[in-house]
Amino acid sequence: MKAIGSWLARWWTIGVPAIGVVVLVAFWAVELNGVAVAIIAVVLAGTVLAAVQHAEVVAHRVGEPFGSLVLAVAVTIIEVALIVTLMTTGKDSPELARDTVFSAVMITMNGIVGLSLLLSASRRESTAFNAQGSGAALATVTALATLTLVLPSFTSTPGPVFSGPQLVFAAIASLALYGMFVFTQTVAHRDFFLPVGRKGQPLTEDDHAEAPSKRAALISLGLLLVSLVAVVGLAKLESTPIERAVTAIGLPQSFVGVVIALLVLLPEGIAAAKAASLNRTQTSLNLALGSAMASIGLTIPAIAVASIWLPGALHLGLGSSQIVLLVLTVLVSILTIVQGRAVRLQGGIHLVLFAAFIFLSIAP
Repeated sequence: MKAIGSWLARWWTIGVPAIGVVVLVAFWAVELNGVAVAIIAVVLAGTVLAAVQHAEVVAHRVGEPFGSLVLAVAVTIIEVALIVTLMTTGKDSPELARDTVFSAVMITMNGIVGLSLLLSASRRESTAFNAQGSGAALATVTALATLTLVLPSFTSTPGPVFSGPQLVFAAIASLALYGMFVFTQTVAHRDFFLPVGRKGQPLTEDDHAEAPSKRAALISLGLLLVSLVAVVGLAKLESTPIERAVTAIGLPQSFVGVVIALLVLLPEGIAAAKAASLNRTQTSLNLALGSAMASIGLTIPAIAVASIWLPGALHLGLGSSQIVLLVLTVLVSILTIVQGRAVRLQGGIHLVLFAAFIFLSIAP
């Protein structure tokens, strides 16, 4: 029985992406009914879980902090693909990119961070992480969010939009900030982003499992790419039903951005929760803040380029209630990270802010 369980555990991560591609091809040009939508949703969820597994294998092979970048970039690819798809084929929604990116920031900085801190501190008095690395990540996320999501609401350009030159500057600044952070994380100060023990000492090796072989990592990399293609395609098929469901339930159209962000950040959330349960809080924070950073630093430039072909204006400026939530999130995050140690209370505070974001998205 143990051998059968091991075989199933190994082969489902290969079979599910293949099934995802088959389902994608089968339903690509077909009018979807309720049964088809349900099948696609189940296969999509399984493909996302398979992507998580393969990303973790690759991440374990390359080690921290490089591993955290793998999933962050993969998630951003899915996010950009979905935003562009919905903006070109769905309803006219110039705020979709803003809503999705802001949702990603709130989900990662409050939902994932809060859950990670709560899980990591649940079996001990507190959990430790490197305040230098997490502080640098938080500073970068704050600068990115302010320049791209807050500033458009306060420029001389009418409406919550950038002018052409302003959008170009914001895109270049976003890439510059993200590039500087990646260099800091992977080259200049890699030790700032390594997991730490209870006393704050760096843990340079993953002590709970042997690193996979190069061959296994390359296979997982290939299957990760296949999984991402399947996820993007299946999510595209689900995009119209998602819009219809949001409208039918009576939710604001902006909630579509929340749904997209929740969908694409599912792999990050699962991976961060697993790391937190192993008391590797720094890895969880790397994943959460790295995803928020990639969501802004890579998505905004990509959407800026795509806006050349996209119809209508690109509304990036946040509303007043969203700005309040962002400012509160940044302030609480600073107080959480500056000490390099957190207790369950701080995780709970972030989760309450996440709940406030979801509630205000439903009832603005």
